[in-house]
Amino acid sequence: MSEEILKELEQIRLVLAKIIGTADQSAENRFSEEALDKAAKEFLKMSVERGEWVEDVEISKFIKNSFYRPGDFIRKEFAFANWFKRGREYLYSKKDLIALNHELIKRNINLKRYQEFLYDKAMFEKKRASENSPKKPKSQGKHFKIPTGLKNITTTEIPKPDPEIVKQDLIRLKQEFKAAKFESYIDIYKGTHAMLKNIYIYQKYLEPGFKRKCDKWCYDFNYANDALKSITGKMEKFVVDDPTLIQL
Repeated sequence: MSEEILKELEQIRLVLAKIIGTADQSAENRFSEEALDKAAKEFLKMSVERGEWVEDVEISKFIKNSFYRPGDFIRKEFAFANWFKRGREYLYSKKDLIALNHELIKRNINLKRYQEFLYDKAMFEKKRASENSPKKPKSQGKHFKIPTGLKNITTTEIPKPDPEIVKQDLIRLKQEFKAAKFESYIDIYKGTHAMLKNIYIYQKYLEPGFKRKCDKWCYDFNYANDALKSITGKMEKFVVDDPTLIQL
């Protein structure tokens, strides 16, 4: 009985060796680390040839509304983990790209617009930080001399505005938004960050100065909400009564 089991085990080993492509090697080398590594590479090569893995430039075929080469973005923003690197090129699991696309559709997220939103928000925050920071003098390295007795030249923070004043400004901006029907031209993400829609291809046919008016409203709204956050610690959400508005 034990001899039959050993024979069956040996047959299984031979079949496995054929599957992973090491049947031509000696018995002691068939399942060595080098042989298994070679087999893994061959298996990966076959799976790439079968189309189970997708290059960065092909991701847009499987994720709707994606921008050019979005691989780096989905790895960082969505912790997309099923990928490997071949030379300088990243390859991504087609199965998981399709699953990610399904989830984005379910959540009503346009991937390209989401990246634009994050970029626009980061640029606004950078601009506000620059406006609120004192200008730094150019560094002179070690080549400087502070006058004798120079000290105690400083200042204190100015009092923060009354939050009610800022809230009244936000009320005014909301009224202006509705009166001007800006909802057709401006998105408000998470109820706190305003961003101009992609109207550039039609701006020639809009009322003169209308785009500038929209840009100004976005900046004023984001500015007021940012100021309110610095005073009270939280922003005030503006929920637009528009069923087509994308809320991220």
